[in-house]
Amino acid sequence: MKTIAVIGGGITGVTTAYALARRGFSVTLFERHRYAAMETSFANGGQLSASNAEVWTHWSTLAKGIKWMLRNDAPLLVNPRPSWHKLSWFGEFIASIPHYRANTIETARLAIAARQHLFDWAQAEGIDFDLKRRGILHIYRDKAGFDHAGRVSALLAEGGLERRAVTPDEMRAIEPTLAGRYYGGYYTESDATGDIHKFTTGLAASIDRLGVETLYNQDVRSVSTTGRRATVISAQDGLPASREFDGLVVCAGVGSRAFARQLGDRVNIYPVKGYSITVNLNDASSQAGAPTVSLLDDETKLVTSRLGADRFRVAGTAEFNGVNRDIRADRIRPLIDWVHQCFPGVSTRSVVPWAGLRPMMPNMMPRVGRGHAANVFYNTGHGHLGWTLSAVTAEMIGDVVRQSVAPEARVTMGDLAVGRR
Repeated sequence: MKTIAVIGGGITGVTTAYALARRGFSVTLFERHRYAAMETSFANGGQLSASNAEVWTHWSTLAKGIKWMLRNDAPLLVNPRPSWHKLSWFGEFIASIPHYRANTIETARLAIAARQHLFDWAQAEGIDFDLKRRGILHIYRDKAGFDHAGRVSALLAEGGLERRAVTPDEMRAIEPTLAGRYYGGYYTESDATGDIHKFTTGLAASIDRLGVETLYNQDVRSVSTTGRRATVISAQDGLPASREFDGLVVCAGVGSRAFARQLGDRVNIYPVKGYSITVNLNDASSQAGAPTVSLLDDETKLVTSRLGADRFRVAGTAEFNGVNRDIRADRIRPLIDWVHQCFPGVSTRSVVPWAGLRPMMPNMMPRVGRGHAANVFYNTGHGHLGWTLSAVTAEMIGDVVRQSVAPEARVTMGDLAVGRR
């Protein structure tokens, strides 16, 4: 049996380990925390959103970043302090703008394919993750935002996604608790929401049952390859250990760039911080006043999910500030204020703030496929859609690994890598 190491125990690492185990590989997963899903997969916005497949590589994104640079509460905040990493990333971001259309369509296609894999896995493994299949409503306060959404809808339709424009009256019928004045919206009935942490930890229990060796509290200090054998040197409680494998898959989020460098590859991931608040709905009026349909507010770049009866998640914004996990009060405050404005019946007396680093490639496409060496692979760089795309990219990398490490096996949908444009 061929042996494969997976570096990273977030949503991409755990789904990758699951897909590989189901293909008959002997899998070892390395995670630096005591449990799975303790970083970016801990408290994201919760949306499984093909409707949010629009990539950011658009001139309007750069214009907003420049305009908002001096606003601490801006939806998109760029620390002006230069670094070679940041400059190179933005240079490649600009170079990817001509691929905006093609990459948006491809992302929508992947997101649609991903959702059925994820639902099937959850059903097969008996994972309860507060799934709600009530769609996602995008809300717009002015004609310009609504018109841009119409152009995006045409691209999403090319990727196979159906969503429809709705009037303010229809918006209120879809989500009666939403307050405020709006120009219009777009509603995607096929989208869903759920708790990424519950799903990932549930699937982590499943891979244990499938025979995956899960090594937690592992500080992976180095990875290397001869092209035929891959070596992982990790330490637990300061005691190093070296293990060899037939292949290696890097799923390490923002740490993937450093591991790729050790393996002779360039994976130019930048950490883009996002924030969330989990509002505990501790009284009946708050539970009645919180939405049950998921929302995406394009103007403020915020998304929502209702997680069970007593939790309401609001998440979003983007902060380019390096590897910085600080939870800033001036970045959390706009999320709380947004709840007050849009859902005045919800008490924010009990709010849990959080921040996580999205691993973003400059072209906004995940890096899924082979590395320079024959036995090195990547499933990383999913940015703001890691939860949405995780199941399909795990299936894709599973097929790529099977073709490369066990070429006698038949390859299905995942033979071609994505994320190269």
